[in-house]
Formats: sequence, structure tokens, C-alpha cells
Amino acid sequence: MDLFSHPSEKPKPKAGAGTAPLAARMRPKNLEDMVGQEHILADDKLLRRAIEADRISSIILYGPPGCGKTTLAEVIAKTTDRRFERTSGVLANVSILRKILEASSHWKKMKGQDTILFIDEIHRFNKSQQDVLLPYVENGDIIIIGATTHNPFFFINTPLNSRSQIFQLQPLSEESIIKVLTRALKAPQGLNNLVTADNEALQHLASVCEGDARRSLNALEIAALTTPPGDDGIVHLTKYEIEESVQKKAVNYDHDEDEHYDTISAFIKSVRGSDPNAAVYWLAKMLYAGEDPRFIARRLMILASEDIGNADPRGITLAVSCMQAVEFIGMPEARITLAQCTTYLACAPKSNAAYVAVNAALDDVENGRTLPVPKHLQSGPKPDKGDRKYQYAHAGEGHFVDQEYVPTDKIYYAPTNQGYEDIIRKRIEYWNSQRKKTPSTERRDHGPRPT
Repeated sequence: MDLFSHPSEKPKPKAGAGTAPLAARMRPKNLEDMVGQEHILADDKLLRRAIEADRISSIILYGPPGCGKTTLAEVIAKTTDRRFERTSGVLANVSILRKILEASSHWKKMKGQDTILFIDEIHRFNKSQQDVLLPYVENGDIIIIGATTHNPFFFINTPLNSRSQIFQLQPLSEESIIKVLTRALKAPQGLNNLVTADNEALQHLASVCEGDARRSLNALEIAALTTPPGDDGIVHLTKYEIEESVQKKAVNYDHDEDEHYDTISAFIKSVRGSDPNAAVYWLAKMLYAGEDPRFIARRLMILASEDIGNADPRGITLAVSCMQAVEFIGMPEARITLAQCTTYLACAPKSNAAYVAVNAALDDVENGRTLPVPKHLQSGPKPDKGDRKYQYAHAGEGHFVDQEYVPTDKIYYAPTNQGYEDIIRKRIEYWNSQRKKTPSTERRDHGPRPT
């Protein structure tokens, strides 16, 4: 309004003003509308059967943001015949909790009806707040549904955990996210067919939202509200508008086709080729495109044995530690651990001698004559074991004795002169010099090899 405005004139509301966010409007109202989490919500699963039978007990829903924890709690609230209360670990202190709990206890005495108390972000409760809940849960005055993004075994008291069933929710798959977005485009309470998005746009949004349905719906809403409609009055969204709405560029990367395999191949070959700069670039591309960091960590563990081996035995230890760290901390911090492991392995001395050794031995076992175990190495007494006795290696000088361990002089493991393996090579040369019959330095063929 200004001095020249007519009093009856009212400012026009902006698009989207006065309405709940799209993610809130599209929140499922029943189990049939839930997308994903089939491992706990399929027809034959315990949680679904308990919800449908209204026999729910105290539970803790544990999973990443946007996977449906709060939605599932509200579905339970609409399904059950019990009284429903909700609070948050951010807002409720001990005083507020006691009021809710005492009111629930009084309601049960007066009405004979249990209360379900939903506590969002329950991990934010300190020990005292969690302890307040215990007697009411123990007496059956309330049933707790806790939602947390943190591991309940670390952030929730053991007594409360022991009185609850813990269900872990997973990030939604890309297929599930696309299903959520498609439903939002068409639903009357959503975008009501006034917005369309091409398949490439939806696929990109599903790939960058990291399994978070709320994030994908928020990005879709921003794109819809900030894109002018076409001549037909419909807003048409392409990958460009979606990239702008999430502020993340799409990279040419698929998760189960050529680009996926080509990139991981380039990554492994860069580490094997001792080029840490190239390796880090391919690592960054995979992480940016939403590749599962556990997949990368698994490949690093394989590489640590296949391409580095005993040239640096610390490589496999670091790779295993990296896998455990990635599993525990998740993204985005896991990128740091993956980068450390990648650069260390890329700069480590290389040897594939152990890899070649086991392949050669497997080839002989598969295609050659199976060699018998020497009698002096066999376990326990046997009628035909003979007079030759096993010699205890630690009783010999330098913890070494000259005896036959396999009836062949073929060499399988040939250490290189790289890193620690050079020490192993010299040690083997010394042992061979102490043997009466020095093994051949060349591998022999035992039968045909596969092509």
C-alpha cells in the first residue's frame, strides 16, 4: 500500500505463499503410501504386522534424514486407536517431559487408553531426560517411538534400548525417490499436474539427493516456483532447472553401466600406476556423482593385496581401517579417509607377487595332478605314515629346518625387489641356500592352462 493505492486493492499473494511445503503436503497418510523400507514394512515383516494389528510396542527408528522416520511415526498415529503425543529432543526439557508423562499416566487411569509418545531427535536427550522416561515405559503408561539419525547403541541409554525394538531405516533408492517425485507432480495436494519434469531431470534429482525424500521434494518445489510457465500455462522442468535448484552440476556418471565401470577402472589403474593426482580426481568424480563410498573402500581393499601386497604390508591394514571408518562415519566426512587411503596406496611400492602366486597355485590345483600331503606333515598317527618324523621348525637354527613341505620344486611366490618384499626375497634366498636341494627358480607347467 502507498498513498496512491485504492483502499480496496489487496496485494496479490506470491506463488506458494500461505501453503505448507511440498514435502509436508506429500507426507504419506497410511502404510500403502509409504515408499521404500520394504525390509521392515513389507507385508510379512514384524513392524508392519504390529502396526496393522495395533500391537505396537516401544520402538526406535534409526536412519538418515529424509528416509521416513517421522512419516512412519505419523502413519502409526493415524493407524492406532491409542492416544498420540509428540515432542522433540530439541524442545522438551525434563519439566515438559514430566508434564506429558504424568498426563499420559492420568489418561490411562481415567480412560483406560495407552499413549504413544513420539520423540523426534531422541538422541538429543541427555541421560537425565532419558531416565525420566524409563518408569513410565516400564509401567506401560506410555509407548515410546523415538526417531534418531544417530546410532542408538551409542546415543541412547542401554536401559531404554533394552525396552525398545530398534528398526534401522535405509536411504531411499533412486527408484523410490523418482516414485515420490512423480507422485508429487501429479497429486492434487502436490503440484496437481501443473508442473512436468523430464526423465533426465528426475534422474539427476534422485541421484544427488542421497536417498533423502525431503530434500528431493524441496528441490522440486524450488524449481517449480522459480521457473516461469510455458505458453500452455504448465511449468516444464529440465535438468538445467533441477541443477539450479539443488546447486549441483550433473556429471556424466551412471551407477550400473559403462561410466560407472570406466571410472572405477580408471581409479584402480591410477592407484596401481602410482599416480595419486589422477587417483584423487577419479575418486572425487565418483563421490560427487553419489557413488557408494563403501564400494570404493571395498575396491581399495582388493587393490591393497593385489597390487601392493607384501611390498608394503601396511597397505591392507590401512585399507581395512578405511573401510571400517567409512562404514562408521559416512559421507561427507568419509571422503577424507578415502582420500588418505587412496593417496597412500598410490604412493606405496607395488608388487603383485602374492596375486600371481595364488593364481598359479589355483591353476595347478584345477588342471594338474593333485599332490598328496607328505606323510610327515599329516595329522595324527596313521598305519602307513612311515618312519620319517616331522621336524619342529622352531627347534632349528634360525627357526628353520630343511624338510619337504610339498612334493614339487615349482616356485609360486617370487618376491620382487620392491619395498618390504625385497627383505622377504633375501630371506627366501637364504633359506634356499640352507636346503640340500635348492628349488628351481622357474615355474614349471603342470598340465594345460586355461586360455
